[in-house]
Amino acid sequence: MKNKLYYLLAVLYVLMFGFILYINGIFTEAEISVSNLVINIGFLLVIGVLFLLSFTSFGQLNRLTDALVFATEEMQEKYEAGQKNLWKEYRQKKDLFPNPILNRQFGKYQKRIQIHTSSKGVITEVCPIEEYINEELIDQVGKTYFNSAVSGTLTGLGILGTFLGLTLGMSSFSGNDIFTISDNIAPLLDGMKVAFHTSVYGIFFSLVFTFVYRSLMSDAYEKLSDFLSAFHEYAAPTASNTDENMSAMLIYQANMANSLKNMMELMRGNAAEQVKGVEQIIQQFMDRLTNTMSTDFESLGNSLRQACEAQGTYARNFQRLEESTRILLDASRSMSDTMNLALDRQREIEAALSRTCEDLNNELYTFHQMRDLYEK
Repeated sequence: MKNKLYYLLAVLYVLMFGFILYINGIFTEAEISVSNLVINIGFLLVIGVLFLLSFTSFGQLNRLTDALVFATEEMQEKYEAGQKNLWKEYRQKKDLFPNPILNRQFGKYQKRIQIHTSSKGVITEVCPIEEYINEELIDQVGKTYFNSAVSGTLTGLGILGTFLGLTLGMSSFSGNDIFTISDNIAPLLDGMKVAFHTSVYGIFFSLVFTFVYRSLMSDAYEKLSDFLSAFHEYAAPTASNTDENMSAMLIYQANMANSLKNMMELMRGNAAEQVKGVEQIIQQFMDRLTNTMSTDFESLGNSLRQACEAQGTYARNFQRLEESTRILLDASRSMSDTMNLALDRQREIEAALSRTCEDLNNELYTFHQMRDLYEK
């Protein structure tokens, strides 16, 4: 019943329209104020246009939510009848909803699931249906961007009418004494009537519209939630975790088991002949095995003997190499010691040469000094 509440707005609008005409003297013999009547009718026509646009969106929203209810009830009935998941039936179903918008969104969901379905019908990945049928779709169909602003617009129209009526009344008001002022009271009161009337039905319609709009959206969200719960419970596809390689292995094992079973059945046919044939086959196999293995064992023995000899040669060579390496290390140590001694002797010679050079320098200095004295 909530989804029909907007009819209440139409009834109240008609009653308010008649009431405004009545208090302005249309249905009585009272004097009619043309300006008041024109302003009120103009404001009511604007409100009527807003209501008409809202009623259009409310009608679309109702058809969509009715389709959700229909699909929910249908899923429940089919599941109760078969007690199995309904996705096999719904994965190619084109008319799940009696609504083109929902069918288009559900078609996108089917294509998404089909992309992640293997050639064997195994679903590898499942996306939630909430990506396609959700509250955003409800808001889009219900034109939330428009209807959410209607309530404030109605209040604004009431306030605008208030100031417009006061402006008309004050524009006709003039006079400097009590006699002239009393003559202009009537136009002022007419303007105040416009102000109060527009404020009353503007705020009144704003309150009623807010109540109706929120009730409709709450009902739509509730029906959407019921559908999503029913779909997840009765028809939502599930991703398969079965490994295709494992399935192929199981099929292969089953085929092997059938082949072994057929072989056993054939072997049961003529037991005596089969036993004799098997004995002959075994005897021939053993003879060939003996002949082959005797030759192979002889070759294996020769190979092992050669390997032992090669191993012995390798061990002797390795021992010689080890002795040579030890001698080389000793020679390297001796050479290192000799080089250290040579370095020490070189350092001693260098120090002696340095001292000799210093002595020569001193001698030369003394010689120069004596020569200078002699020349003097």
